[in-house]
Amino acid sequence: MFLLAFVGSCFLIAMIPGASTAVILRQTLREGRGSGMAATLGNETGILLWGLAAAFGLSALVLASEVAYDVMRVAGAAFLVFMGVQSLRNAWRTGRDSPERDGSGGGDAGPGGGRAAAVAGQETGGGPGEERGGRRRSYLLGFSTCLANPKAAVFAMSFLPQFVPGGANVPLTLTLLAVVWVLVDIVWYAVFVWMVARAKLIFNRAVVRRRLEAVSGVLLIGFGLRLAVEAR
Repeated sequence: MFLLAFVGSCFLIAMIPGASTAVILRQTLREGRGSGMAATLGNETGILLWGLAAAFGLSALVLASEVAYDVMRVAGAAFLVFMGVQSLRNAWRTGRDSPERDGSGGGDAGPGGGRAAAVAGQETGGGPGEERGGRRRSYLLGFSTCLANPKAAVFAMSFLPQFVPGGANVPLTLTLLAVVWVLVDIVWYAVFVWMVARAKLIFNRAVVRRRLEAVSGVLLIGFGLRLAVEAR
């Protein structure tokens, strides 16, 4: 029974937008479903590490040190703001280079067609080598976002122990709960990435891409600023 309650809680928590959601949204919009899932797996690697740290008491070291906590908090905030600014710059460049500004139909002829091809080339990426590099980069972005967020350590320390039954082996149970937490997250974010990718295909217009990119940028900057000013 406690496991069903835990899985339900994990789904509810996963549905709450946060910095990881904004990063996964950003990578899906910019580079497609593969990069969105790579960012998801990077984020879940970080979640698993924080869960294991909670199981073996390592998260307490971060929470016990004010300096370590603040360094992680500021570094994580700066990282999120940096990615948000990049997204806003990309949205501005997409708007500037969009053929819709010139009233062209996006054909191959003329300056508008050339700019449209350039924008399309940026979105679809290059060959297999570039695609692998993009997914690796997305994985590291997701991983870094999660690992640089000390709130994840606080959450793991406070959330997971609530579901340990009395008399159970605490480290082993916390480890199993961390794995279940990661699996639930992956299921939720797989659905999220699929929905974003579908929306991108259906509304594949420069103005829509620009607005979605801008939204993800604003969200990232907002989460970064909140992380920077929040106390424990």
